[in-house]
Amino acid sequence: MSSRRPSHPSHRNPRRFPSACYLLVLTLALLVVSAAAKSSRRPISDNEIRQKKEACYTDVENGLWGWVCRYSPTEKENCVLRCLSPECYDLIYGGDPLEEGELDYVRSQEYKYCMHKLKDHIVVKVVKS
Repeated sequence: MSSRRPSHPSHRNPRRFPSACYLLVLTLALLVVSAAAKSSRRPISDNEIRQKKEACYTDVENGLWGWVCRYSPTEKENCVLRCLSPECYDLIYGGDPLEEGELDYVRSQEYKYCMHKLKDHIVVKVVKS
């Protein structure tokens, strides 16, 4: 006598497996979204800003922002700042872009502050001097 089980069709519900898969996929998606939401609360770091700025310099130098952005170092800087964060550029420099030879430490710090706050999705009100 053989101890083999008789081969007969399974009594499992064929729709049960796909439902379990959908539940698993949904759970994993929620975990990923939750993890992303937690990490997005962290303000952007100076290193991340530096990396994004380098990528913007590359784009400007490759002509992706037009010939005006390659006209002078100051125009290049304005384009890079606009590339890095259009919202912060408009808020800080929008009506008064950097001029040739101008070094504006105060607006530079305001821009950096704006980038940190935009990462947190906080509305920034900057008092211009």
